[in-house]
Amino acid sequence: MGIEIEDKFDVADDYAIPDLSKIGDVDGPKGYQLVALYYDTPDLRLAARGITLRRRRGGSDPGWHLKLPKAKGARQEITHPLTRSTKVVPAPLENLVRAFTRGAELVPVAELDTRRNVTVVSVDGTPLVEIADDRVKGTVFGDEPRVERWREVEAELLEGDRAVLAKVGKRLMKAGATPAESSSKLARLLDRPPRPGGPAKAGSAGEVVMDYLDSQVSALLSQDPRVRRAEDDAVHQARVAARRMRSALKAFKSIVTGTEHLQDELRWLGTVLGEARDLEVTRARFAGLLRSLAPELVHGPIQERLGEDLLKREQDSYNRIREALSGDRYYTLLDGLDALVAEPELAKPAGKAAEATLQGVAAKNWKRVTDAYDHAQAIEDEERREIAMHDVRKAAKRARYTAEALGMKKLAKHAEAVQEILGLYQDGVVAQETLAKEAESARQAGEDTFTYGLLIGMEKSTAERAHAEFPAVWEKTVEAVRKIL
Repeated sequence: MGIEIEDKFDVADDYAIPDLSKIGDVDGPKGYQLVALYYDTPDLRLAARGITLRRRRGGSDPGWHLKLPKAKGARQEITHPLTRSTKVVPAPLENLVRAFTRGAELVPVAELDTRRNVTVVSVDGTPLVEIADDRVKGTVFGDEPRVERWREVEAELLEGDRAVLAKVGKRLMKAGATPAESSSKLARLLDRPPRPGGPAKAGSAGEVVMDYLDSQVSALLSQDPRVRRAEDDAVHQARVAARRMRSALKAFKSIVTGTEHLQDELRWLGTVLGEARDLEVTRARFAGLLRSLAPELVHGPIQERLGEDLLKREQDSYNRIREALSGDRYYTLLDGLDALVAEPELAKPAGKAAEATLQGVAAKNWKRVTDAYDHAQAIEDEERREIAMHDVRKAAKRARYTAEALGMKKLAKHAEAVQEILGLYQDGVVAQETLAKEAESARQAGEDTFTYGLLIGMEKSTAERAHAEFPAVWEKTVEAVRKIL
């Protein structure tokens, strides 16, 4: 797996690669013949999301390559050794695109036969940029195969920062190259199916809401392959996307209707993802606390219990996630989200001007926070009051997500301040409970529980500090929000 950072250029057939010796030492060109077979569903579901899956022979890296969009000018590339069969996609790669194929068969859709000349620019012996000058013959399969020929140049960053890539790009453009109109050779060759767009009117509340929901559907799908590979922060980002969508559907129910079932299924998905994420956070939290202690204060096999044992539980939870992400319920949810973006049920307020309509929604969601706070403070029993304050945190999170959807950055920041201080308290309380359970297991095993007591004391201090700081944060936040709304 790697991150591919490159710039692509369209060039004329008689284009000449310019002198790059002022940037660094130049090696090449060296010639290669590359033959790549591309796979997709018959209706090009991968291409619609900017994903390419190919089997390539020739060159320095033959094999299977899966390229996933990551950011502007960068793509995540996952490789697999070359196999004999051209009919069957390797299972590990097929699994990573299931959120996009959803059971549809992967078949060869196109072939690219490329004569490539490679030039490498190095500085102090380190290769920094590879320039690939490609003459391409592309064939689209089908009832009536179609053939196209063209020439293009790619500049790929090998080491260093983007500044050196930009220098190479400037030289290439000065010599007559122009930024490529297509993101990849395959995108240029195929008639890429358009992404579905809803009927929301330009400048309307419906357009703002649907654009946001579309972005979160894309965010969830982009994390799916990373979650399946248990990559760092992937579960967190996927759960955030699911939560944001669910929060938006609740907050904007006067704009987009008929989404109750989707909200329920997004809650289910968040729960599926939540166990691994919570264990991941807890394990990192305890590891940080243990590192802060002097070695003589760490007694017994506590690092194994709070590290390796939690990691094993986390890995088990990832297996349950992968099982859920390969089931019909998940794919039905994704189908429902696609249908929502393509053909939403828009209510009458969706056609109104965005600013006035949606500001009212933001104000209503903030009032939910203050109402939850007033309700909690009216409870005399301390234990019940603390439980009710958890509802304040959930309302603040929803207000934050709503404000983010509307681009109201200041309101989102204020709502997040309430969410975070209450979260510090809640996390400290939960951590104490977890440590107490682990300490009891250690005691029954005849282990020294001294360090557990220290950690519980530290977590109690964290929770109490957050509890003491909350009134000032609340007062400051309420005053600041009053000026915005």
